[in-house]
Amino acid sequence: MPRKNSSTTTSNNELLFAFDDAKRTDHGIVCGVDEAGRGPLCGPVCCAAVILNPDDPIEGVNDSKKLTEKRREALFEQITARALAYKIVFITPQEIDERNILWATMDGMAQAVAGLTPAPDYALIDGNRCPPELCVPAEAVVKGDATSASIAAASILAKVSRDRYMLELDRQYPQYQLAKHKGYPTKLHYELIAQYGIQPFYRRSFLKKQGYWHD
Repeated sequence: MPRKNSSTTTSNNELLFAFDDAKRTDHGIVCGVDEAGRGPLCGPVCCAAVILNPDDPIEGVNDSKKLTEKRREALFEQITARALAYKIVFITPQEIDERNILWATMDGMAQAVAGLTPAPDYALIDGNRCPPELCVPAEAVVKGDATSASIAAASILAKVSRDRYMLELDRQYPQYQLAKHKGYPTKLHYELIAQYGIQPFYRRSFLKKQGYWHD
């Protein structure tokens, strides 16, 4: 059984890297872009952009949601050590409230791509739309984190970075049990907000929709 899982992982890896190889042939240097944390009630949304080394494929890269926390952590270290370039950007709850989550995320993705050195020739964006302020041509890839190795790598960087941030926030505010729900709108989280109130790291615009915040 373990041997079968290993073979499946390799096969998935090959498909994801083959997708990127085809894009490199057409466009040159390619970066993958993804985000983590659009849905939570608190904390930042984290955007990441990655240029993988086509001569040094990283085994096991996959959609971060399909990986265990331990595996994501291990791959995070490999990606940051072996990628040609990467950039991680945090967009604050205040920026999310000011611009709304969609446009705050779009801005974070654009910042991540702009922060890459060397600069990519083309960006692969997870989802169904591209940020309008991107500095390079781009393509939206629906379910891109399960299609492109570069997007999958970006999803891992974004997810691990945000989870680490939320764990640090949990140490500062243990009463909210953020390590358990990472800020997502669970029943427990709503109960704790009702009990302990709203902190500066909450997204007021999200809480307003739920009746927890009033202008």
